[in-house]
Amino acid sequence: MAAQYYPYSKFTRVWIPDPEDVWKAAEITRDYTEGQSLLHLKLEDETPLEYPVGPKSNPLPFLRNPDILVGENDLTALSYLHEPAVLHNLRVRFLESNHIYTYCGIVLVAINPYEQLQIYGEEVINAYSGQNMGDMDPHIFAVAEEAYKQMSRDERNQSIIVSGESGAGKTVSAKYAMRFFATVGGSANDTNVEEKVLASSPIMEAIGNAKTTRNDNSSRFGKYIQIGFSRHYHIIGANMRTYLLEKSRVVFQAEDERNYHIFYQLCASASLPEYKDLSLTSAEDFTYTSLGENIFIEGVNDAEDFKKTKEAFTLLGVKDGSQSNIFRIMASILHLGNVQICSERDGESCHILRDDAHLKHFSRLLGVELQQMEHWLCHRKLATSSETYVKKMSSKQAINARDALAKHIYARMFDWIVEHINMSLYTSSKQHSFIGVLDIYGFETFEINSFEQFCINYANEKLQQQFNSHVFKLEQEEYMKEQIPWTLIDFYDNQPCIDLIEARLGVLDLLDEECKVPKGTDVNWAQKLYKQHSSKAQFQKPRMSNTSFIIIHFADKVEYQCEGFLEKNRDTVYEEQINILKASQLQLVADLFNEKDDAPASKSSRVNVRPAKSIPRAPNKEHRKTVGHQFRSSLHLLMETLNATTPHYVRCIKPNDFKESFSFDSSRAVQQLRACGVLETIRISAAGYPSRWTYPDFFSRYRVLMKKSDMTSSDKKLVCKNLLGTLIKEPDMFQFGKTKIFFRAGQVAYLEKLRADKFRAACIKIQKTVRGWLQRVRYRKIRKTAITLQRYGRGYLARRYAEYLRLTRAALVCQKQYRMVRDRRAYLRVRQAVVTIQAYAKGMFTRRIYWEFLLHHKAMIIQKNVRGWMQRKKFKRARNAAITIQCAFRRTRAKQQLKQRKIEARSAEHLKKLNSGMENKIVQLQRKMDDQSKELKIQNEQLQTVNIGLGSEVNKLQKELKQLQGQRNEGGQLTTLQEELERLRAELQEAHALRKRLEEEHSSEKKSLKQRVEELETENSLLKSEKEEMNQRILQQTKNSPDDGSHVSQTEVSLQKELDAERQRYQNLLKEFSRMEQRYDNLKEEMSLNKFQPGHMRNPSNQSSLESDSNYPSVSMSEVGDTEDSIQLVEEMGVEKAAMDISLFMKLQKRVRELEQERKRLQTSVDKMEELAKHRSSEPRSPTSVQETADLAYNNLKREELETENKKLKNDLNNLRKTISERAAQNNSSNELQDGYNLLLSQLKSANEELDARKEEVLILRTQIVNAAQLQEKNEQIQSNNVPEVPEVPEVTEVPEDKEEALRAYQGLTESKSIQQDWCYLNEDGELGLAYQGLKQVARLLETQLQSQSKKHKDELEALHTQIELLKDDIEKKQEILSYTMSLSPEAKVEYSIQQEITRLTNDNLDLKELVEKLEKNERKLKKQLRIYIKKVQELEAAQAAALSSRSRPELSRQVTVQRKEKDFEGMLEYYKEDEALLAKTLITDMKPNTVSATVPCLPAYILFMCIRHADYINDDQKVESLLTSTINAIKKVLKKNSEDFETTSFWLANTSRLLHCLKQYSGDEVFMTQNSAKQNEHCLKNFDLAEYRQVLSDLSIQIYQQLIKVAEGIIQPMIVSAMLESESIPSLAGVKPMGYRNRSSSMDTDHGGPSSYTLEALIRQLGQFHGIMRDHGLDPEIVGQVVRQLFHCINAVTLNNLLLRKDVCSWSTGMQLRYNTSQLEEWLRGNNLYQSKAAAILEPIIQAAQLLQVKKKTTQDAEAICSLCTALNTQQIVKVLNLYTPLNEFEERVTVSFIRDIQSRLQNRNDPPQLLVDTKHTFPVLFPYTPSALSLETLHIPASLQLDFLIRV
Repeated sequence: MAAQYYPYSKFTRVWIPDPEDVWKAAEITRDYTEGQSLLHLKLEDETPLEYPVGPKSNPLPFLRNPDILVGENDLTALSYLHEPAVLHNLRVRFLESNHIYTYCGIVLVAINPYEQLQIYGEEVINAYSGQNMGDMDPHIFAVAEEAYKQMSRDERNQSIIVSGESGAGKTVSAKYAMRFFATVGGSANDTNVEEKVLASSPIMEAIGNAKTTRNDNSSRFGKYIQIGFSRHYHIIGANMRTYLLEKSRVVFQAEDERNYHIFYQLCASASLPEYKDLSLTSAEDFTYTSLGENIFIEGVNDAEDFKKTKEAFTLLGVKDGSQSNIFRIMASILHLGNVQICSERDGESCHILRDDAHLKHFSRLLGVELQQMEHWLCHRKLATSSETYVKKMSSKQAINARDALAKHIYARMFDWIVEHINMSLYTSSKQHSFIGVLDIYGFETFEINSFEQFCINYANEKLQQQFNSHVFKLEQEEYMKEQIPWTLIDFYDNQPCIDLIEARLGVLDLLDEECKVPKGTDVNWAQKLYKQHSSKAQFQKPRMSNTSFIIIHFADKVEYQCEGFLEKNRDTVYEEQINILKASQLQLVADLFNEKDDAPASKSSRVNVRPAKSIPRAPNKEHRKTVGHQFRSSLHLLMETLNATTPHYVRCIKPNDFKESFSFDSSRAVQQLRACGVLETIRISAAGYPSRWTYPDFFSRYRVLMKKSDMTSSDKKLVCKNLLGTLIKEPDMFQFGKTKIFFRAGQVAYLEKLRADKFRAACIKIQKTVRGWLQRVRYRKIRKTAITLQRYGRGYLARRYAEYLRLTRAALVCQKQYRMVRDRRAYLRVRQAVVTIQAYAKGMFTRRIYWEFLLHHKAMIIQKNVRGWMQRKKFKRARNAAITIQCAFRRTRAKQQLKQRKIEARSAEHLKKLNSGMENKIVQLQRKMDDQSKELKIQNEQLQTVNIGLGSEVNKLQKELKQLQGQRNEGGQLTTLQEELERLRAELQEAHALRKRLEEEHSSEKKSLKQRVEELETENSLLKSEKEEMNQRILQQTKNSPDDGSHVSQTEVSLQKELDAERQRYQNLLKEFSRMEQRYDNLKEEMSLNKFQPGHMRNPSNQSSLESDSNYPSVSMSEVGDTEDSIQLVEEMGVEKAAMDISLFMKLQKRVRELEQERKRLQTSVDKMEELAKHRSSEPRSPTSVQETADLAYNNLKREELETENKKLKNDLNNLRKTISERAAQNNSSNELQDGYNLLLSQLKSANEELDARKEEVLILRTQIVNAAQLQEKNEQIQSNNVPEVPEVPEVTEVPEDKEEALRAYQGLTESKSIQQDWCYLNEDGELGLAYQGLKQVARLLETQLQSQSKKHKDELEALHTQIELLKDDIEKKQEILSYTMSLSPEAKVEYSIQQEITRLTNDNLDLKELVEKLEKNERKLKKQLRIYIKKVQELEAAQAAALSSRSRPELSRQVTVQRKEKDFEGMLEYYKEDEALLAKTLITDMKPNTVSATVPCLPAYILFMCIRHADYINDDQKVESLLTSTINAIKKVLKKNSEDFETTSFWLANTSRLLHCLKQYSGDEVFMTQNSAKQNEHCLKNFDLAEYRQVLSDLSIQIYQQLIKVAEGIIQPMIVSAMLESESIPSLAGVKPMGYRNRSSSMDTDHGGPSSYTLEALIRQLGQFHGIMRDHGLDPEIVGQVVRQLFHCINAVTLNNLLLRKDVCSWSTGMQLRYNTSQLEEWLRGNNLYQSKAAAILEPIIQAAQLLQVKKKTTQDAEAICSLCTALNTQQIVKVLNLYTPLNEFEERVTVSFIRDIQSRLQNRNDPPQLLVDTKHTFPVLFPYTPSALSLETLHIPASLQLDFLIRV
């Protein structure tokens, strides 16, 4: 088979050279054999062509690739790798598919479309993030992702090298790469480094980009941006290096070009008031901006760009002052270019006009002296070995010096801006790794090439060398990894060219050496080049020039003109001009030109002594280094950086020179492909084994070439080897690697031909059989029909023939007679005609003879006259010639005479006569010049002496002036103080008047508001009545019109949509809240680790209520909590704002009154208890009367101690108030406005302190009671028989508050001693000591609280200082409102005033509602306390009765609970307060989902609700609040700990939603009780309304749902692409194509075994696992359906996005696979009863995409069908799929461009969104429907495995 194959056979397609299109396609029409000199071809337009072929001059043409390979993503996937194949592939992708990116191995080729494409959005970044290079279509984001991934995987620095000529899109590509890094690697903290990195782009474009003939935004410098990343690969900083700024553009632009953008932006914004001092006008008025004769760019607004530039400066931290200085310097450059330098008459000197406005503006803007600048712009210094001369410059020299100064200023300003950008992007944290983005100029060649082109091409030579070595290295690594024998590939090495430029005595060395020569010229340098390098191969001398040279670069020959090389390399700026700028008054200008390494001048240099021989001043250090040397050093540093990183290459191509969108010029493209090294990459790949196939892919693609016996082996590798051994006879054409087969160029095309032939033969055989069968059937049918037709036809013909014979006989008779008559008439007519013709002919001949005689006669007359005229003309010509000859002779004789006379005039004697007096005049002029020079020297010496004297006098006068100023300041200080005092008094009076006026306004406004409230209430009542009437009318209308159902349904649908949108917004806000809450928790943990706050820590008994972690409002708050919240609100708002907030002020005032009433109530209760104690003491009792008297004594003592402590506290607080008021009066007298408020605040805080002190006392006494109880138990065990009449402890346990605690403490102390002890002694030694210790501790606590309170007061003082400013702002706002209302019309005034009043009334209404709610809460609390007190009194009486009947010490409270167990279980669980943490730990924190898998679903939720029911039953609001708060916090902690666990998240979503449903079901609301049983209605909550906590739990459920979706999407997202698009769900259907860069080893994670592939079964199995977990946990079916719907949206979005970004999967077979996969997912939905969850409708886009890949795409009917079919896809997606459609076999046809245009025209009326990709982060709003439980709480069984023994069933 292989022996018969010859590539140049008939029908083979080839490429031939073409002068216009570079390469033209043709087809061979005759077989070609070796040795023939002609190749017979046929062009695409059917034109025949004979192509000459020769072994040397004209080789055989390149072969074309099969059509199946055309349009590949990777050029290395082509079978034939050569220049025409590369060019054709790029053209097809660019013009037909509009794909601007193409891979060429490791290189990304980017073609500038000259059009904005919608392929750079954030959704595209998300789609490419995390993908391997080659998995998606080529894109700049794919290269950026590859660099980012290799950096994080290999921990090696990366570089992206973007190159190309001007206008190719380098800057835009680099910008998009940085945008990708900013999005993917955003900063971990709030520094927003990525925004600063992106903000540097507009600045650098403004100062470094300009319009050229090739590009409107061309970068005129090279830059290397180094983006730093942390250890977690977040951006932490950046750095920028720039190379070779084109300074010459500042002073010169070619036609139709512009200067740098910043100048035009400044001129466009010159009219703004802040830039008036720049004295700028239009850019046309300045020389430096009008040389290109076009100051505008189409589609660019310079003023808007200037705003963006300023915003970028601000974002990068450049202050407004520095910005204004930058713009001053830029404006000064423009003024400097307009300075007119006028030439003198002698031509050797020049001057500037004295009234030159631009020079004045230049000097003013830069802060330099005008006279000095004017002088040194026209003069220069010349330093010799003996002395220094000041020389005048010609106008040309001065203009050159002026331009050099302008370029130098701009270059320094450019470097300063770059340095400050780097400072703003600098980070102090350690940089772990970095990615560099190099945006550098490409290879350049013009008609005139100078120093800039030389440096650019030198840099490209270095980069090309690095590129070649890297490509060679990658090829070698690939071969070694696959264990293929490595043969040395010959590739172009440009080291000789680099040595020619940078080696010793190279071009740069000779250039620097010539620059050091004092009189070095460009011509001398050129001669040195010729002498040194003429023998080298890379150097040539032009034939027709001695001032240019040719260097043979890797891309092309370039001829450089030597003119200007030395000047540009020196970059000379006169030092005198620089010194003037160094002395500038503007600090920025001085900093720009002051060198950091300038050594200070020595003192001896200031001595005015002229040395015998002056030493010339050393030049500036910076000017010692030439531009070439600096560029070479920076280039070497760049190459070291690039060599230390892993490079990634982006080659930008400019498709045409006219900036036309999607226009491709083949000649320009080939030129750039050769220059940027793409073809060199192709050549290196083609020299080895460019085509590479994995064994499974090769087996799948070419198994049609195998025999059935070859496929018996299970080893695919062995089968492939056997197949290739039979197909390709030459073993060198392929190699077998470990995982791949490597082919030489052209072998894949050969295999494709064999495969196509095999398919073609099979198709022919099938067609032959089918066609034969069809023809046989057709033949039988035709034969039967023919026989029938013949029978009827023959009868008809016989009958018709008989009729014919009869008619023929009759016709013959008629014809005979007719013909006789006809012939006779014809004869007579012809005879008459002949006679007539003869008569007319004879007359005509006779007339013709007559006219001939007449013409001969006239001709003779004409000849006679003409001959006479000719003789006369000949005579006149001869006479004129004679006259001309005579004139010429006379003229020559006159000239001879004139010449002879001139010779006589030049004789010596004649000259002597003329010049006799000139010598005397010359001698006189020389004497006059000597005299004037002497006078000039004398005048200079006198001028120096006068200057010295004037300087000394100036110094003296300055000293005297300073003394006078000091005396004047001392004398004027008193007057200034008096003035200041008077001014302060006036301000104080104004403040008092303002206060009075505000109070009056406030009172009047309050009255008007009250009246307005009454009016609004009446209006409200009227509106209510009208509303009721309208409702009744609506009901009547609905009854009367039953046909309005459709309208109602539509309104319901719209309302449902609005509800979903509102729910979506709320859930997004909730999601953001949870994220901020998580962030707050993280910050809180960090603060707890880094900071320790000393102070008193509360005991665990009240810690949960006072220091709860809950972020939600409590159900019933205590007064202390309310007050503390109010104080905290005051501190957060600031005292000033709180004072202005009337509602808060009223709340605080009301709170003070409530505290005062509470204090009085407590006092009365204490008095009543004392009276009760006295009453009991009067009754006859046993020896306990002595004990009660001791109790009373102890109570009196304790009360006295507390009163003294309270007095001390009050005195301290009064002192604090006095000091605060005094300081406030000293600081600002206007603070008197807040005296009442400060007093109220201090009273409130003192009340809080007293309450806190009471709490602390209770805590201390409780600890002492416990100790006393322990001692009492010991004494009872010892003396149980001796003391029968000692009263029990429960007798006094239920006395309220302090009385109770004091009695219990005293009881414990007395029982700890012996009975025989003396009571008086006990009181003296025991009780008083104990009370003293307790009060001492309380005093310490109070002391610490006083200290903290004093700190708070200090903070409040500082806050009060800003109060007046706030008041002034408020007054200004009111004045603005007043002025605004005055400017309105009367109707608008009324409207505006009504709006203002409505807002005020609503605020007051809200405050009143809050007040009412507060009062209701207090009322409920008081009722609750009353019930508790009644219950305690009852228990106290029962305890006393039980104590009389029993001598033992029972625990009555426990006995009561034991008795309740005997009753029926009511579905409540009781627990103790101290067991709450254990309950949360056991039931939430340590709970595993599998622990309760065999029990009732959502068991923890039921248990928690039963505990809440018991707390509600006993009416304990603190217990309810604490339990719910701890439950919510514990669930949050569990979810935070298991944030990646789907099972745990699903478990707590089910339990949280069930707890929410229980709170609704048992809330007592009629809405939720409709489905309850009678028993369940009995179990409803009795005392508390938990609506607020229901909202909290609803929000928590939404957060858990969002976390569940996030976890599930994170699990299935890696599986989607492989399962839906890549796996073979239908075996043997998918065809395989060469993938090029896809799945290359450099792009894969080899450490983890490469990418894992998933099948559709695995995806469905995972979905089933999710569904089973949620079902087992008892999650509501509606919520399960919503979860599945969201997951199906993720599957649809990821699949469709990958389909739209991958060319290799857009084929007919993929469409079939995708349709099958979606049907399997729909079947899964049906099997799990989830089809009604709207999840199937979510898959509609990918179903339509699959159908689009399968339908026909040829005719207009097909276009109409596609438009009607694809309703779920937008226009961009349809066109993108059609562009990406790729046939896998030669029998399939590509979609034509005309068909795609037809589709676009049909779909242009659609209002589709412009978004190409689907948003993968979109979440549907979740809805938790109310689903009550049928389970009765009393039937619930708690398993013992949960270890909840501390819960008591009630």
